[in-house]
Amino acid sequence: MKTQAPHSSPDSPPEGGWFPIAIRLSGTRVLLVGGGDIAVNKGRLLLDHGARIDVLAEKLHPVVQDWVDHGRVRHVGGRADEGMLRSLLPGCRLVYAATDSRDTNRQVAALADELNIPVCAVDDPGPSSFITPAQVRRGMVRVAVSTGGAAPVLARRLREQIEILLPEGTGRLAAYMQSRRPLVSGRYPQVQDRKRIWEDFLDGSGAEAARSGDESRADARLEALLAGDRKPGEVWLVGAGPGDPDLLTLKALHLMQNADSVLYDNLVSPALLDMVRRDAELVFVGKQRDRHALPQDEINREMVRRAQAGERVLRLKGGDPFIFGRGGEEIEALVEAGVAFRLVPGISAANGCAAYSGIPLTHRDCAQACLFVTGHAKADGVLDLPWDDMADRRQTVVIYMGISTLPQLAAGLLGKGLPSDWPVAIVERGTQPRQRVFTGTLTSIAQQAAEAQVKSPALVIVGQVVRHRVISP
Repeated sequence: MKTQAPHSSPDSPPEGGWFPIAIRLSGTRVLLVGGGDIAVNKGRLLLDHGARIDVLAEKLHPVVQDWVDHGRVRHVGGRADEGMLRSLLPGCRLVYAATDSRDTNRQVAALADELNIPVCAVDDPGPSSFITPAQVRRGMVRVAVSTGGAAPVLARRLREQIEILLPEGTGRLAAYMQSRRPLVSGRYPQVQDRKRIWEDFLDGSGAEAARSGDESRADARLEALLAGDRKPGEVWLVGAGPGDPDLLTLKALHLMQNADSVLYDNLVSPALLDMVRRDAELVFVGKQRDRHALPQDEINREMVRRAQAGERVLRLKGGDPFIFGRGGEEIEALVEAGVAFRLVPGISAANGCAAYSGIPLTHRDCAQACLFVTGHAKADGVLDLPWDDMADRRQTVVIYMGISTLPQLAAGLLGKGLPSDWPVAIVERGTQPRQRVFTGTLTSIAQQAAEAQVKSPALVIVGQVVRHRVISP
């Protein structure tokens, strides 16, 4: 019985996108239909992975002919008619339809699908059951980049960027780790123990020694780790930035990929959490107005408890941990408990939201200073703020958590002498795809926010710099 092809029509991609997979080709048969430039490109890739290639083509490119003459590939026939294809397809691990004819490629794809053989119609993802990603090779390490056939040029550009970032010694490092796996497995049968040893190895001098080919120095570091010279648990306080994942620092991303557990806030977006190591435990401890998932004291105790149990704890906070993020309180608790920690600043909400909305925080014509304040009221509803300082006309005032108290904030500033037409901006969901920006004055902004149903997270910017807002064309 024929199995249904994984796509709904010859021109539509598979539902759910393409599933990435690495497949062994060494010693297996692959049918390459076509003998021109396209076939040369695919043939080189297949030969590099040890495939036994059968070429079906009426005319052969000189490169393909040279492969045939030297016994590297086998020329099995000319015209790709149905009878010839049905005789050649059984037993193939993969099929590439790489002729200059779209119709011929689709005929090949249909027959391969009928026989449940994975097939790629080159540059035509609709009838294909697999596609070939752009690849970066460092010895046994392969990094594949795919856009699902939607934008091959983009995939190649991304591959070029990865080529620059990936050290040449990565292949030697992988080979070293493969050769020492039996040693580590024999000493530590538990998967989690082995994982931690290798992660500590990669984070230290051992990995650099292996990359450079100095196996004796790499062995010395590995043996020290096996003997118990392991890093104790620690806490990493990391600023996740204002929301856009592209604003995450490289240091933050590195720690997110190595954490055992993640304690994250309400302002950390799902897109950022997707970057965390998949097997890390995610623990929501965020605070929203009038509703706390965990009181601060309990958050502090949870960080300490996990670190003392040997975990690498990532405390992931929106914006920057030390700008209204209670990072100072958490550091004090860690110091008191004797827990090691690292600090990674993030792009603050003020910087990110102002930049993405086109508002400069300072301007030599009107703002020589910038003041950050929180508009969060005390339990009795009173705003205890430095009103006189905030009313200085030569500065910008950025107000965090000020939406619910916006009428009081505006009235307080007006009461300290700022004019009724003093400019104000609100940036809601700053740096994120659904960002909204509203501009008005101290007398109009509260009503504007109410009518637009502005919700947190939102930032209020007060000052003449709002009039210098620039919107990109």
